[in-house]
Amino acid sequence: MDGVDILRGVSILSVILLHFWIRMHDGKVSLLQFPWMPERLFDFLFRNGDEGVTVFFAISGFLITLTSLRRFGSLGAMQPGRFYRIRFARIAPLLLLELAVLSVLHLARVPGFVIPAKVATLPRALFAALTFHLNWLEGMHGYLAANWDVLWSLSVEEMFYLFFPLVCVALLHRRRGRPVFIALLLAFVAMGPFARTIWTAGHPIWREKSYLGGMDAIALGCLTALLADWLWRRGSGRQTLALAVALQVVGAAMMLLIAVWPPWHFMRFIAHTGLYNTVLPVGTCLVMLGAGLHGAGPHSAKGSLWTAPVRWFGRHSYEVYLTHEFLVIGFTALYFKWHRGPLGLWLAALLLGCAVLGWVTARFFSEPMNRRLRGAAPPK
Repeated sequence: MDGVDILRGVSILSVILLHFWIRMHDGKVSLLQFPWMPERLFDFLFRNGDEGVTVFFAISGFLITLTSLRRFGSLGAMQPGRFYRIRFARIAPLLLLELAVLSVLHLARVPGFVIPAKVATLPRALFAALTFHLNWLEGMHGYLAANWDVLWSLSVEEMFYLFFPLVCVALLHRRRGRPVFIALLLAFVAMGPFARTIWTAGHPIWREKSYLGGMDAIALGCLTALLADWLWRRGSGRQTLALAVALQVVGAAMMLLIAVWPPWHFMRFIAHTGLYNTVLPVGTCLVMLGAGLHGAGPHSAKGSLWTAPVRWFGRHSYEVYLTHEFLVIGFTALYFKWHRGPLGLWLAALLLGCAVLGWVTARFFSEPMNRRLRGAAPPK
């Protein structure tokens, strides 16, 4: 589904741009060196990284539920051991390599990679990352170094998937458990806004990175996959194609509403109630549902040549996500030192560097390790 890859690509690019803006802002360098760019467009491009992570959560729930349905036949027939092995093969090798590199850089006291002493020691940070509570550590004690900080989303995601197969087997081995399973996912959706507002009052970092504040998007992705699977089994042709286009248009409008954040009065209500991170993943899920329906029938939707670079970033989003901060820190440090050349060229070079580093990491490490740990044959 090329449409889903576009969503992933846009999301990871938004994360890179946000972190670039943060480093420049911390260095007292204004990114408003693009006189042709309206301020609202600037905010849209450089201030939506957090929203990109929320989109990732929804995509993750959608794809993992969908692939589990295809792999096991049904969620009730899921094999937890096999599920964990597949997740470990995909996530663990690069995560462990990342932690090893970060540990060396911390011990060498390399600027930008040192864990603040008031937040945690190196063993404490490693323990938090490996037991999926690094988000809690930051929420309670403050931000870690930049490359460590990106691991907070893995804590939310992998804690959800730690229990996901067990709940599926416990509830879905009988047909009567399906309503309970759906009700449980809906409960996560309902709790999300409260987790971003009332329940985390006084903890601004925890409000952003709490478990329940991110798991509602994953649950929405899971529900969307179940609906997509049900629709695939019951419809195709022109009617489904028309529905797919309508879903994508409505979903894209909801996503743009949050990303652009127009100065409308009711946007304050969305912000104060925590619904911004509900509207966004709902829109994401509608786009994915439409992309899935479009790609399931005879009118399979293929991405154009113009979207190929974005789709490439989407397919390599995990590798780029874990490695991009190395280059963000390095490129911004060089810019502060030299101040040579237009800032736009530095940004273009950064994006190209992130693509190259992500490709090298995927091609020569994470993908071979993934295949080896899963027992799969290498591609011919």
